[in-house]
Amino acid sequence: MATNGQPVCSADEALERLKAGNARFVSGHARFPTVQKEVLAELAKGQQPYATILGCSDSRVPPELVFDAGFGELFVIRVAGNVLGSAILGTLQYAGTHLHTPLFVVLGHEECGAVRAAIEWKFRNATQKSRIEVLLERILPALDDLDGAQSAEALLHSAVEANVRNTVREFVTTPEAQARVAIGEMKLVGAVYDLESGAVDFLE
Repeated sequence: MATNGQPVCSADEALERLKAGNARFVSGHARFPTVQKEVLAELAKGQQPYATILGCSDSRVPPELVFDAGFGELFVIRVAGNVLGSAILGTLQYAGTHLHTPLFVVLGHEECGAVRAAIEWKFRNATQKSRIEVLLERILPALDDLDGAQSAEALLHSAVEANVRNTVREFVTTPEAQARVAIGEMKLVGAVYDLESGAVDFLE
């Protein structure tokens, strides 16, 4: 258990842990099939996650399993389309201010239904229920530079990555993120999960 509000590891170390965990997950050598009661009892005293993950709500992309992380290791926020909003930003601010996680990851995934719906709305004039459209409005700016005439598969692939990058850009422009990044307390990266292979591609 870390003390004095210091992170349990550096952002670079946290990123390497995520990459190693995903490699174990892909190879079928995950470390945490069960959790001992002693571990749960220790975690009840407090949490010190090494990374915060903003991911999609899609049931096929559970970050703890994807990164082979145990209880208390990841602080996970999930919302359809891995988009920002006031409540999401408040949760991210909590993670930085009170949990001191050094690494923040925006995790999108291939074949994202929310991104697909945003594409259909923007390029095909499809409609959705009003509250779903409120969600999709957060994705639309990421699609501005995409070619709607390309194949549906290529467009969705490009849009998923563009949406991740857009969320990263939105988050990194917040005053809190800028302050922590400037002094080296925090790293923010985007990533895309492949549903078929289980591999995570960390974006430059």
